[in-house]
Amino acid sequence: MTDTSTQTPTDLPEYPMSRASACPFDPPPALQTQQADRPLSRVRIWDGSNPWLITRHDHVRALLGDPRISADPHNAGYPHGNEGRKRASRTRQGFPTMDGPEHARMRRMVTAPFAVKKVEAMRPAVQKIVDDRIDDMLAGPKPADLVGEFALPVTSLVICELLGVPYGDHGFFQRHSNTIVRRTSTPEELQASTAALSDYLEHLVTVKLAEPQDDLLSTLATERVSTGEMTEHDAAMTGVLLLIAGHETSANMIALGTLALFHHPDQLALVRETEDAKVVASAVEEMLRYLSIVHTGRRRVAVADIEIDGQVIRAGDGVIIATDFANRDPDVFTDSGRLDVTRDARRHVAFGFGVHQCLGQPLARVELQTVYSTLYSRIPTLAPACGVDELEFKHDSFIYGVYVLPVTW
Repeated sequence: MTDTSTQTPTDLPEYPMSRASACPFDPPPALQTQQADRPLSRVRIWDGSNPWLITRHDHVRALLGDPRISADPHNAGYPHGNEGRKRASRTRQGFPTMDGPEHARMRRMVTAPFAVKKVEAMRPAVQKIVDDRIDDMLAGPKPADLVGEFALPVTSLVICELLGVPYGDHGFFQRHSNTIVRRTSTPEELQASTAALSDYLEHLVTVKLAEPQDDLLSTLATERVSTGEMTEHDAAMTGVLLLIAGHETSANMIALGTLALFHHPDQLALVRETEDAKVVASAVEEMLRYLSIVHTGRRRVAVADIEIDGQVIRAGDGVIIATDFANRDPDVFTDSGRLDVTRDARRHVAFGFGVHQCLGQPLARVELQTVYSTLYSRIPTLAPACGVDELEFKHDSFIYGVYVLPVTW
């Protein structure tokens, strides 16, 4: 391994790095060199600080599972994504940015609806949502935007039903969600959008206290807020996190996954022509590995010294864990740059790892399995309506994808 102790801040590569325009599905090529030569080394981020960048699969899993690594952005040295997120960290956020017993306590309050058995029971409802949106798209004009007319409506309807948020307000929360996940949003824009969503959901929690229904926000209101375990603001911020994560990530996986399959017609044929649910489930895991849409790293900070692979991460050092490139680690995934839907990709870390791994992953899997098993078989001639060079990719977002994907059939 290359010794990083002699590197000066001006020598360090800037992070995030740029993708190659000819390979929009692959992580930045500079990361390939980083992983081969310096899989555990420092980078320079927007504020001039020099956190560690972790790219190897075994290092990623080790650190994400290490209690000496904190997700709390209040800790000194935490590598914030931008100025807006740094300012936002001054206020109470939600359980994903907590550690230890407090994280476990808050997370348990929202775990039940995302349990595998509970989510599996939603499969028929998800199937109906997917079928209805395909019907609407087929009845409309061509070309159609797969993002706006299918991916976002499907995932928004699902998370709205689970949370108890009126779908009629989807334009409002999608607009503010886009601002929150965009890396180029100003601190003022980020603060305004976070406040708008928080106020909206806090009002909804108040309504649910008076008139509870069969949904997650009602459960939080009646079982947690009314008992004093949670404030209405805490319940609202939990709702903000789940609302954003529940539709932004899956929607991008649907659209970007479809585009990737267009560029790998042999793999698309395997998914389209199978009637085996296990084949589709395997394809979903490979798509999650191959695309890894959380593409600017999971941000952490060391709260104690950690020795790993001959290097010492000191207490107070920022850490960026590049799960996207860990999912391309050739020591774990043979021919890792190739999309192969028959691969056993279950060791991917697209949902993170350890106690902070994605709470909603069972729901994401059901959504993606339903979409991938339905969309291409119901519209077997589905095809892109423009060249990849005409698409606008979400390089400016914390969640990678495409803004618009014109399709025809």
